[in-house]
Amino acid sequence: MRAKLVRIGNSRGVRLPKSFIEEAGLQNEIELRIVDSGIVIRPVSTPRAGWDAAARSLSQRGEDGLLDEVSLSDFDDSEWEWK
Repeated sequence: MRAKLVRIGNSRGVRLPKSFIEEAGLQNEIELRIVDSGIVIRPVSTPRAGWDAAARSLSQRGEDGLLDEVSLSDFDDSEWEWK
């Protein structure tokens, strides 16, 4: 698809078809990156998205405990001041 740059104040912009926006999963905020062949437009990534729901699900199933047994070391006995 071809598009034209449109003037927006002192800048230029590109109008994206609604179908492109929906298929790419774009929202109000996007990430732009310059690459050798042009510009990449991507949805903003949100680190740890969905972790809260996953943690709740684990808790409800009783699977949110520690994976390993707690084992104290000499460091715990000599360096820490337990109160």
